[in-house]
Amino acid sequence: MPRGRPAIVAINVVVFLALAEVAALAFYYVRHGAWFYTSTHAIPAPIAETARGDLSADVLHPYFGPVHRPGVRRETNNIGFGSRQAFPYTRKNDREFLIGIFGGSVARAFCDRGAPRLIDLLRREPALASRELVPLCFSHEGYKQPQQLIVLAYFLSLGQHYDLVINIDGFNEVALGSRSAERGRDISMPSPIHVDPLLNLIDQSTMTPARIQALARISLYKERLNALAERMRSNRIAAVHFALDRYYVFTMNRYQAAVGAYDALPANPPASSVLFLTPPVRKRDTRDSVYEEIADGWMSASLLMRDMLAARGVRYLHVLQPNQYFGHRVFSDEEARVARNDDQPFKLAVTAGYPVLERTMTTAGGKEEFLDGTTAFDNERAVVYEDDCCHYTDRGYQRLAEAIAGRLRQGQSPSPTAR
Repeated sequence: MPRGRPAIVAINVVVFLALAEVAALAFYYVRHGAWFYTSTHAIPAPIAETARGDLSADVLHPYFGPVHRPGVRRETNNIGFGSRQAFPYTRKNDREFLIGIFGGSVARAFCDRGAPRLIDLLRREPALASRELVPLCFSHEGYKQPQQLIVLAYFLSLGQHYDLVINIDGFNEVALGSRSAERGRDISMPSPIHVDPLLNLIDQSTMTPARIQALARISLYKERLNALAERMRSNRIAAVHFALDRYYVFTMNRYQAAVGAYDALPANPPASSVLFLTPPVRKRDTRDSVYEEIADGWMSASLLMRDMLAARGVRYLHVLQPNQYFGHRVFSDEEARVARNDDQPFKLAVTAGYPVLERTMTTAGGKEEFLDGTTAFDNERAVVYEDDCCHYTDRGYQRLAEAIAGRLRQGQSPSPTAR
């Protein structure tokens, strides 16, 4: 090799690394609106049960269904919800304005990633300018109606007070309610994706060799996600962060696909199972009628939530959450690679079920205060979806918070005297 060749190669490597770092810095700024070196990075939290060597971080609550085992995951409270506060929460003073947030995993993430923006906007309202806004997270992954209704009724019975309740749902109802129907269960039953693994642990005779192998694949992906999160936490180089972040998203999609594949595998539920899952309570004429039944139950449960809260002078806002498989959003090539997947098992349920939800919402007229969030991202240029299922980036949750705040401003200001 000529004497100058190593120097040329070294220079090219340095130039390449510098350009990669600059490109990664620009990408990070466009996506997050901040510089990589000076911002606090949103590093995914480790999957606690995998780090502890446990098979599951969930347990069965006799009223709600799956909840997190208290103490296993960060910020899991005394009841198993992802909240900094123990429930029921008691006001520390009369200035506190309590905002209950209900729903599934999107609502759960909204508590952390969207609620700060919502609170910032609501503080600008004259009626709330002197109040201390406290978000209370009653959301949980996989929850669908009537779980939100049951959770609300339970905590009201324990004396929990609210000033405003926001229920963000719709996706789980169509995506997971239709799964229950396919399993021969009533659409009101909790998510089979979340209940069945716990059933397998309770009644091990329900396990099959295929399910055992699928659980092993899921465990492997969870270990990889934890390793990647740890690498991202200790990294200080923008280009490396970009590569790790892309690989984390790729692995997360594979993990979610493995969870979906596990859910699709038949189990062997014994007749003597200690967990009873209600069979269908109504006969359906066609396959499509399952979405009509889901929508009716969704609206009925929401109206019951409104009634319980109205009797206490509490304002209630029902939000149909945005989803990438329904609406008019124009996706960039970058976002489409992450957010759109024709093989995503929930896509069919969303495309078939969301129009029925919207029609049911329209038919309900002025019976409840409602926000159709399916248009919330239409004019947003930043990337708002972080996976091919239903979850959002930080900007997505902030944009949803802005839409919610705008809807709340359209009506009367949240009452500072609600109980």
